[in-house]
Amino acid sequence: MAELAVSGIILGSIIALGAIGVSLIYGILRFAHFAHGDMMTFGAYIAFFFVHSVFSSLGGEGFRLGPLTFGPSLIIGIFGAMAISALVALLIDRIIYRPLRQRRAGLVMLAMSSLGAAIILRSIIYLVWGPQSQAYSRTIQPALFLPLGIRVKADELFIIGVALLLVIGLYVFLQRTKLGKAMRATADNVDLARISGINTDRVVAYTWVLGASLASTAGVLLGLESQLMPEMGWGFLLPLFAATILGGIGSPFGAFVGAMVVGIIQQTSTYYLSPAYKPAVAFLILILILLVRPTGIFGRRTPWI
Repeated sequence: MAELAVSGIILGSIIALGAIGVSLIYGILRFAHFAHGDMMTFGAYIAFFFVHSVFSSLGGEGFRLGPLTFGPSLIIGIFGAMAISALVALLIDRIIYRPLRQRRAGLVMLAMSSLGAAIILRSIIYLVWGPQSQAYSRTIQPALFLPLGIRVKADELFIIGVALLLVIGLYVFLQRTKLGKAMRATADNVDLARISGINTDRVVAYTWVLGASLASTAGVLLGLESQLMPEMGWGFLLPLFAATILGGIGSPFGAFVGAMVVGIIQQTSTYYLSPAYKPAVAFLILILILLVRPTGIFGRRTPWI
């Protein structure tokens, strides 16, 4: 059970990065971004391109970092995926979401448009990389033994470390920087923020940059933990929204806590149930939250935003 709980923390770390992006986008733009899961997949495949195409042609793919199954190529690939995913998110916003906002389209129209964006991203992945599964590395990694008989791989410690680093960095950004305070003000009241002289268009742009960057990193970490598949982000969408709703819609801090709860419950449930029921567990959590506490654990008003 202890080992399953640690596995849940690893899964929760991946969910957290995606759920925080969903929460940021909802907090400022006020709509559920259903393309976020496919943005995760897109970022994962962009990193795969860097590792197995760019660096492979330069002869640097085989170099590994200590006990990890990958080398510096994946680290650079993560940054490349963040940058390209951010540009793609800005392009989608400019072409699809921004015109709808200017026409004061309803939430249903925005949500349906995000489903269309998800299908477009997934189709691009199918066209470029095909339907077969991919992997960053086929190396078999030995487990590290921790107290209480817990076994964990070095790659999984890397996943937790990257997630914590990004979450702490986001917290500092939202609390200490001028742009972060502008994002918090816009999330609280967009009209008042605009009257106060805040450039809300700039805030929206940075929201997409942050959300897409976190999503692409989550996709890379998910691919590192398992394997890359075109449908993996779409299948991950339910835990993302369950974590977001559990923590409180529009609250990044709540999304982080909710992600850890969802990840641990999903993994520990396999002690009693078949792993095939993990999506059902996430769906059950989502229903219970909506029935018992629709505003989530923290609601919207937290120290983050």
